[in-house]
Amino acid sequence: MSLVAATRSEYTKQFTTAGWWVLAIVLVAYVAFTAGVLALVFGGVASGRLGGATGPAMSAEGVPGLVYSSASAVGYVFPLLVGTLMVTTEFRHKTLTPTFLATPRRGVILGGKFVVGVLVGLLYGILGSAAAIGAGAGVLSIFGIDTALGSADTWELVGRMLLAFALWALVGIGVGTVVRNQVAAIVIVLAVTLFIEPIVRTIGGVVEGFDDVVKWFPSAASDALVGQTIFSSVSTTGASTLDWWVGGLVLLGYAVVLVVVGMLTTWRRDID
Repeated sequence: MSLVAATRSEYTKQFTTAGWWVLAIVLVAYVAFTAGVLALVFGGVASGRLGGATGPAMSAEGVPGLVYSSASAVGYVFPLLVGTLMVTTEFRHKTLTPTFLATPRRGVILGGKFVVGVLVGLLYGILGSAAAIGAGAGVLSIFGIDTALGSADTWELVGRMLLAFALWALVGIGVGTVVRNQVAAIVIVLAVTLFIEPIVRTIGGVVEGFDDVVKWFPSAASDALVGQTIFSSVSTTGASTLDWWVGGLVLLGYAVVLVVVGMLTTWRRDID
């Protein structure tokens, strides 16, 4: 089986089941809600129309990018989950058995998953960006803040978010090749993305010196790639971030390392 055939087979597996669009609906709802709330808070503070707000005034110019970037800041878990499920689901249901029997070249099969993973990641990136911009711009316009939809910087931000979503899908595939058990893989992904990394990054934002370590974390590298981060708004150390292209390479590096480890270990084993 060639890479084209493997990609076609993987495409059929992904888009003939309900999993991808169920997660897509949740992604859109979650990102839209988050962007709307951030626009309400930051837009209200920047415009001075949020009653009871205290602290330094926020520049209205930086609010749109911060709100729109929530698509990747909180939505990256979805392409990560999809990439993980692309592999672990096949282990769970043993659909890899006939595939491996028909195509002993396991690297080709994994290559097909990479191609489809990038496509799904880009699709989720488009949906997430549209949700964040739609909800965020709508709320910001209520406060009379320029939504910056005509700015080249905004669309450059969107382009980087699409790249981040695609890379997160590859990281998920890497996770799936290392952790074959689907339940364990999902628990690890959710624990790391929703609890461990946010807590550690928050600590890094207030503890000097520790921020130099935290900036190499996957989610921090993703934020650096996008160029905006919610965590920077709560940082008190003035922590530096990676250059956007370095952030992209770091995120890609995580995917490559996980895939290599998986190929050298679990991906070579027989299906239980």
